[in-house]
Amino acid sequence: MSTPAPGPSVLFVCVHNAGRSQMAAAFLTHLAGAKVEVRSAGSAPAGTVNPAVVEAMKEVGIDISAETPKVLTVEAVQASDVVITMGCGDTCPVFPGKRYLDWQLEDPAGQGVASVRPIRDEIERRIRGLLMELDG
Repeated sequence: MSTPAPGPSVLFVCVHNAGRSQMAAAFLTHLAGAKVEVRSAGSAPAGTVNPAVVEAMKEVGIDISAETPKVLTVEAVQASDVVITMGCGDTCPVFPGKRYLDWQLEDPAGQGVASVRPIRDEIERRIRGLLMELDG
């Protein structure tokens, strides 16, 4: 019996890797489990994940308090099938054969939990749609 091929890999990129990309990676990991390899990174990573983002995710039962922002590398992009940018513009390297999506989402930086909730909910909606495409 052969082992199934590994599933797709998805990379989420935003500038600081402290908000949107962390939420997206957490939702995809939570909803897809081991079916999808998930990465997140930032073109100019912050020192820590946004506390309001951590709190907003905790409200939906996902703990990202142990996550740390990571720097975007060419290797991470090359190793991913789908690259989803969230406001990092031209700083993300482009390689042939990759699928690129740009999700225009409000930046949660400097905002409280009440302002982060609608961003979180929109990210979850988009992740569920992405999962249906990946499964399809």
